[in-house]
Amino acid sequence: MAEETPRIRRFEEIPSAEEFASQIETKNVPAVFNGCIKNWKAFCKWNPSNEGLDYLQGQVGSSTVEAMLSRSAPVFYGDIRSHERVALSFSTFIGYCKELFQNRDDVHSVHFKPEEHGMAGSETMDGSGDTPQQIYLAQVPIVNIENGERVQLESLKEDIQTPPFLKTKTLASVNLWMNSAQTRSSTHYDPHHNLLCIVTGCKQVVLWPPSASPFLYPMPLYGEASNHSAVALERPDLSVHPRAERSMEFSQKVIIHAGDALFIPEGWFHQVDSEVLTIAVNFWWRSDMMSGMSEHMDVYYLRRILKRLADKEMNQVLRSAGVGKMVTTTFGNPSNGKADHSGCNFNQTHHGKGSKGEKLKKTIILHELEPLTLHSLHELTSLVHEQVNVSDQREPVDSPSTTNSGVGGQGNFNKIVKTDLYHLEDDPIANTLWTFQPLILQSVFLAMAHNFPRTLEALVLHSLSPVGAEVLTRKFEEMDQLTDEEDRNEFYRIFYGVFDDQFAAVDALLNGKESFARQAFKNVLDQNLGINFDGSKLSIG
Repeated sequence: MAEETPRIRRFEEIPSAEEFASQIETKNVPAVFNGCIKNWKAFCKWNPSNEGLDYLQGQVGSSTVEAMLSRSAPVFYGDIRSHERVALSFSTFIGYCKELFQNRDDVHSVHFKPEEHGMAGSETMDGSGDTPQQIYLAQVPIVNIENGERVQLESLKEDIQTPPFLKTKTLASVNLWMNSAQTRSSTHYDPHHNLLCIVTGCKQVVLWPPSASPFLYPMPLYGEASNHSAVALERPDLSVHPRAERSMEFSQKVIIHAGDALFIPEGWFHQVDSEVLTIAVNFWWRSDMMSGMSEHMDVYYLRRILKRLADKEMNQVLRSAGVGKMVTTTFGNPSNGKADHSGCNFNQTHHGKGSKGEKLKKTIILHELEPLTLHSLHELTSLVHEQVNVSDQREPVDSPSTTNSGVGGQGNFNKIVKTDLYHLEDDPIANTLWTFQPLILQSVFLAMAHNFPRTLEALVLHSLSPVGAEVLTRKFEEMDQLTDEEDRNEFYRIFYGVFDDQFAAVDALLNGKESFARQAFKNVLDQNLGINFDGSKLSIG
């Protein structure tokens, strides 16, 4: 992941609905609003220090709620195989909280070390042996507009208020989150925008942008917990999830206290640690982007996004070696634009414009080449000869200082060696091609075309790996941007004129580029969707 992680901002002043929509929500970056809900009735009435537990018991104690029961507590995993949903009297849960509150020395201390808290306890739930530390009231509806389900805690709605900057939003649901003992949620993302409001207690939230998905190994899309990470970040198994070693490089940590609210945009992974007796309310709503997507466009958007991710992956593979922004390759087709090529030409001696097309047609004499061009010519031809089996050479490969035709050598290339390499560091030819300035490389190719045409042919037809084809065609594009139409046309006429079958040369470049792009696509599917793609059919695993 190359781009810098967007930074989380804190706001002391509560934004208006217009400011939130235009300056915060649309950026899809988390934000903390300090003191956002201190005007709620719940802020005082639900506080355990102000007899808030008695108040809640009086309000909704008779309600039966659905609680999360986890054998892996204090960590609660979203995968339904790792927890149960059990019916529980709210009054019983309040009883657990009261007992813990009475036995706790300092209700307000913040430790955030759930891994140090065991599961031992003498309390039981309905005689089953389950301890209250294993119970978490997670996502208990206060308001559920999207699903239209009956809610048990609707009377608590009077104690909370929708923050003013959400007044224009169509809310999907409003939910209660309450824990007696310290808890940690597994790393996951939500398919809605989320405003998490702390009524009492404290939460520590670690967040990752959606672009960090490859390092978090999301569960398969076809599973019940597809929005959860497969990695236990406390103790990741790097033999199974090696990329997880870098996951924390892209994370940010925020601590939100009673009265604060945290905006978590859709798709942002988050892991939440809750201190003992923490009560929170969250608001979920659909983003404008998701609300505005028409179903008949889904496949198009899917293809566009996959293509965009594949292009990004190709750039990322090359960026480590200094390759810049991806450019569209023309393969020598003239462009309509005028390129600025002042100060550059094919033999580094001419600075004008208009006469270079004629100079290209002239045979290049090796001893007239500039030293840098001659050195580059020798370096490239040597690598080609090393990679293929050359027989009946008329001239040996000489040193960079050679001033005669021995710089390249010619021969019959009997053995075809086509390499399947996708990284510059693994391919000396591709790496060398990339180090050349575009017009130096153009001079090298012209010299090869005039003096060592079979070596040039062997380079393109037999020696270019997938990454080599990608690099070479990007170099062609850079050349095109530095030359005018007449020079471009003449260069490609000379370059492709070397080949007995010019279409075979174009096919070799296209096939190499497509192989490189296919590997990038495979990487995208593996890193983001956990799908293994062998190039012909998809295998999900």
